[in-house]
Amino acid sequence: MSRLRIGVLFGGRSTEHEVSILSAQSIITAMDPQRFEPVPLYIDKNGRFLVGGSLKRLGSADATGTHVNLPPDPTQHSLVPSQDARDGGLPPIDVVFPVFHGLNGEDGTIQGLLELANLPYVGAGVLGSALGLDKIFMKRAFAAAGLPIVDYLPITRRRYEQDPNAFIALVEERLGYPCFAKFANSGSSVGTTKAHNRDELVAGLRLASSFDRKLLVEQAVDARELEVSVLGNDEPQASVVGEVVSAHEFYDYEAKYMDEGSRLLIPAPIDSGAAEEVRAMALRAFQAVDAAGMARVDFFMERATGRLLLNEVNTIPGFTRISMYPKLWEASGLAYPKLIERLVDLAIERFNDKQRSQTAIDSKLLEGPTTE
Repeated sequence: MSRLRIGVLFGGRSTEHEVSILSAQSIITAMDPQRFEPVPLYIDKNGRFLVGGSLKRLGSADATGTHVNLPPDPTQHSLVPSQDARDGGLPPIDVVFPVFHGLNGEDGTIQGLLELANLPYVGAGVLGSALGLDKIFMKRAFAAAGLPIVDYLPITRRRYEQDPNAFIALVEERLGYPCFAKFANSGSSVGTTKAHNRDELVAGLRLASSFDRKLLVEQAVDARELEVSVLGNDEPQASVVGEVVSAHEFYDYEAKYMDEGSRLLIPAPIDSGAAEEVRAMALRAFQAVDAAGMARVDFFMERATGRLLLNEVNTIPGFTRISMYPKLWEASGLAYPKLIERLVDLAIERFNDKQRSQTAIDSKLLEGPTTE
């Protein structure tokens, strides 16, 4: 049986560029060499694709200083071969594994490119990716599905700048302090701040508006943070529940990736009834945004009441060996290398199902009924 060539797309024009590199490194290292041939495809922060020999300089460190270990002497690659491999052209990539976090990769942009190229790829499609990254439309999808969410107020950067005092006053009336200011298309808590008063809220919205044209403010909830990994296509499955105990006031970028004081409790110390409720809600959230392949679903559990609130869905969660998504599946009995195999199989399954759909209409069907 020939090996599948897996194009691992990573890097990208995102505030989470460095996390993407670490995730890709873990995936490439863990791939079963008997079944897969990893093909690293790196996009730098300027949007340039670096493949083949140009990737060798990443073997020590990229421009950010993040170290990346790649297979030795990679050959030149392209998503779509220019000529038949039997005639000396480049062999095709069988499946693409996007490992982007944030804008320009997790938001449907790369997924749209892969759809046009008619290639199987891991994870959600264009719609699921876009909904999964845009926090405002994600919340609207959750609400439409009858799922409980944290109270929030959205606004565009332009509208906020036209009358900031009016929006601040509305936040104070509807949500109060403390609250969180963030931009809509973000991940890893980049650009997210907790405001305890008006000055901090103004500063937080100023920071968020430097990243995106769509902003939102969420009510702060005194809650435990729970997470579930979801795996599958039309019949997804949920992992055991995990809990994040942040070393900071909230689970910000530094707490996630830099401060070793943060803890991941797997399984979460909650009763079995609550765990089943979290898992069931995770599957509903997964389907509400039309996700596929994989997602990590994050929750708040109010300390005073035990009430569950959906926070967000991450359609391309962190994928390092210490990230919550693979750790939850490991605790559920699915080891990291087998998880990668399962995701590739799901990508092929979804692609094959998509090929059943017509992309053209028989011209005879457009002629209308004939009359004798």
